[in-house]
Amino acid sequence: MKLKSFSHLNCSLAQSLEIIGERWTLLILRDAFFGIKRFDAFQQSLGIARNILSARLVRLVEEGILEKRPTEDGRHEYVLTEKGLDLQPVLLSMTHWGDKYGAGPEGAPVVFIDREKGEPIASMAVHASDGRVLRTREIKAVKGPGYYKDSQA
Repeated sequence: MKLKSFSHLNCSLAQSLEIIGERWTLLILRDAFFGIKRFDAFQQSLGIARNILSARLVRLVEEGILEKRPTEDGRHEYVLTEKGLDLQPVLLSMTHWGDKYGAGPEGAPVVFIDREKGEPIASMAVHASDGRVLRTREIKAVKGPGYYKDSQA
């Protein structure tokens, strides 16, 4: 089933969903952050059909989120680019939300730790420009400089 495009919407969230909003895409990115680089390893980890995996990897490469690199054995690997690495807070935030509302009684299936200290990281939070953690009701959306882009000549 073809999903409706959001490309016509002047909304940064909608434009992000155009690229990474499909479920398999998010799981491919999760696996890339866990260090998976090869097509067969993605397929084995996810149990995804080869044609779907191939299409999602092509799109992630086209969007500059993954880079397809040749390996010494004549195959290819997929490596996160800077643009792809910038998605880590998005995936961490979604994972922390899932841990809070979807984890079983045993707790989170994966714990993310600070590589240097070996301690669990704090849950993702929104910070004010002065560093204060903001709660949901302390945040407000206002029109930004690109809001009127379609009406400008």
